[in-house]
Amino acid sequence: MTLEQLRRAGRTPSLPLELNVAGQPLRLDSLLRVLPGQRYVGQAEWQGRPVLAKLLVGGKAARHFARESEGARLLAQQGLCTPQLLAQGFRAGEGGWLLFDYLTDACGLGDEWRLLESQPLLSDAQQALLGEALAVIARLHGQGLWQDDLHLDNLLRHKGQLYLIDGGGVRAETPGQPLSRDRVLANLGVFFAQLPASLDLHIEELLVHYLLVNGEHALPLEVLLKEVGNVRRWRLRDYLRKLGRDCSLFSVRRGASALRVVRRQDESALAPLLADPDAAIAAAQPLKLGGSSTVARVEVDGRRLVLKRYNIKGVVHWLKRFWRPSRAWHSWCEGNRLDFLGIATPKPLAVLELRTFWLRRRAYLVTEHSAGEDIIARFKPCLDNPDEAGLPPEAELKALDELFAALLRERISHGDLKGTNLLWQAGRWALIDLDAMQQHRSADSFAPAYGRDRARFLRNWPADSRLFKLLDQRLPKAGLKPEA
Repeated sequence: MTLEQLRRAGRTPSLPLELNVAGQPLRLDSLLRVLPGQRYVGQAEWQGRPVLAKLLVGGKAARHFARESEGARLLAQQGLCTPQLLAQGFRAGEGGWLLFDYLTDACGLGDEWRLLESQPLLSDAQQALLGEALAVIARLHGQGLWQDDLHLDNLLRHKGQLYLIDGGGVRAETPGQPLSRDRVLANLGVFFAQLPASLDLHIEELLVHYLLVNGEHALPLEVLLKEVGNVRRWRLRDYLRKLGRDCSLFSVRRGASALRVVRRQDESALAPLLADPDAAIAAAQPLKLGGSSTVARVEVDGRRLVLKRYNIKGVVHWLKRFWRPSRAWHSWCEGNRLDFLGIATPKPLAVLELRTFWLRRRAYLVTEHSAGEDIIARFKPCLDNPDEAGLPPEAELKALDELFAALLRERISHGDLKGTNLLWQAGRWALIDLDAMQQHRSADSFAPAYGRDRARFLRNWPADSRLFKLLDQRLPKAGLKPEA
């Protein structure tokens, strides 16, 4: 196969495949990242050794090749730890290739972080990992370089050593001389913006790891936090725009009879379910049988999922619904918003809107299943045994504090905060039933909505109960507005 043929192979070329690069065979065995018709990155074999192959094709190949090649050169030239570039080349009219030493059994720091996320905030293990990352970033900045999309997945641990990867995102100010303060602040803003927002209170503490390696500049915390906020808002807007667009994250089919969006990694597994969701609901365990919606627990390849159907109750109801985005679509967007922001909710996997000549009919939402106990059931012993020993565990109260703090910080109102919509799962309170959720643009519109959420939440318990009074005392009052 030639690079031009690879360009036409789309998102899922048949593997393994063999290409000819620089007169020698390259066997591509697996793909790690694909941008159809532009970029194919995967594990390959070349000259009898494993390599990481970056194959660049299409109209932008020359520009992408130049960036990748220059970034790899800059990292190596400045003595930074990065996989060795073994071979590279570009063929006009076809594309380019870069072959790197393959780090067998390497682990990305992003994967390591995800294993630590459930630990208490800034645990020793979390701080150690972030400290290692910041030390490497400090060395990068000390050599006058930065990385456009700086995040933990661009650091690999191999045999105890951290390697910088993704030369295509590496830029230089003055190679060999420390990066300017403004550039350092901007790049650290990108890094911290991709970590949970709850860590923002600890950024000053974490910066010590950076400054111990690169103390060239004083880094004003207020300026850095502003950069973090700007980047985080931009990343959220960019992510939400992808929810209805065919891309590496989501598979989208849009037509006059249906709109179907599914996480690409789950596309093949969910295909039978989405082909006939009504049959799946009829055969599944019902969780809710209502007029406006029907909810069932289904199993797909041994995996428990929740399938929710948003019903059309009649002609009048249809006339109110057909012209605007469905409640399933709204829940899909808000679930992805919460997931992106690190606020616990069952991960949304797919959304399906049935249509007739583009006019919306029934709609369906597929999410992961949460086996957690709702907060009413969880706190029931506190009402049955209202003495000191009957108070909720402090860990659960603290998790509730953190949830409300996150809602305040992000200006998010739920719209129906009854107890059955909060589930205890993996040490956190997860929100479900997101049909009425909204992220507000201003503190003025958010404050009354938050007040209604808080009041509805407290109504889950008798006003004269000790539990009610405890929660009323702990939760921020409705009059408080989040910081701008």
